[in-house]
Amino acid sequence: MSTIQNLKYKFQNLDVFGKIIAINVLVFLISLVFEALLRIDVYTYFELPSGIMDFLFQPWSIITYGFLHNGFFHLAFNMLFLFYLSRITTNLFRQKMILNIYFLGIICGGLAYLAVANLLPFNIVGKNGVLVGASAGVSALLLFVAAYLPNTEIRLFNAFNVKWKHIAMVIVGLDLFRLMTGINQGGYIAHFGGYLLGYIYATKLLKGTDIGIGFERTMDSFMSLFRPKSNLKTVHRKKVTKDYAGKTKEEFNTYNNQKKIDLILDKISKSGYESLTAEEKEFLFKAGK
Repeated sequence: MSTIQNLKYKFQNLDVFGKIIAINVLVFLISLVFEALLRIDVYTYFELPSGIMDFLFQPWSIITYGFLHNGFFHLAFNMLFLFYLSRITTNLFRQKMILNIYFLGIICGGLAYLAVANLLPFNIVGKNGVLVGASAGVSALLLFVAAYLPNTEIRLFNAFNVKWKHIAMVIVGLDLFRLMTGINQGGYIAHFGGYLLGYIYATKLLKGTDIGIGFERTMDSFMSLFRPKSNLKTVHRKKVTKDYAGKTKEEFNTYNNQKKIDLILDKISKSGYESLTAEEKEFLFKAGK
């Protein structure tokens, strides 16, 4: 097996967030090659411009900017944080829902950046400024976890436990301080756009409403345009199903599984992830899959 085939095989076996991280790294490496050998800035048509008219000529940049990074440490920090947060959230929630939060965070971060750049009477993002980085999406995931499971604890440096709400308070506080100091203000404005989306998503979900369903359906419809169409004819036949208290067996099992997930999440919120039994952890892992 050639090196390219081996890399392709490994990429295909990654989960969706593993693929997102791999694409971010690949885009960063390609940009380095183009800049070093050809002196070409490949970012131009994919970064988010601060000018509203410039944005209207490249509207796709409201998402593509989230795959671009300014330097190695910018990339490394975002991807490590994304890796950790995606592992936590996809074990507890639907993978597509976590994708909704991540990409809606990127979009809201970009919109916050555009709003501040074009609506404020003074310019704080710089003339002809541009926005790059996945930070808004990562920020949305962080605030979602902190708002949905505020009292859940994680162990840092194998030394002490910290609650997610306290981690979020520290990071948001640092971003607010850096925003006030005038350093990279455009980037931190995008962070707060992501924070707002993550917080709203969590609070609405706690009340039983998934605000990302419409976005999910839109993206599913968009992605279906790129799937190969089959010439095979599908034949449907009516299945005889057994009722369980007025529900089909599948509906009954789905209902029971969701109730069990809700009870486990409530236990995590009150006592932390480590309080779960091995059976509960295994159930959550399978449900996340």
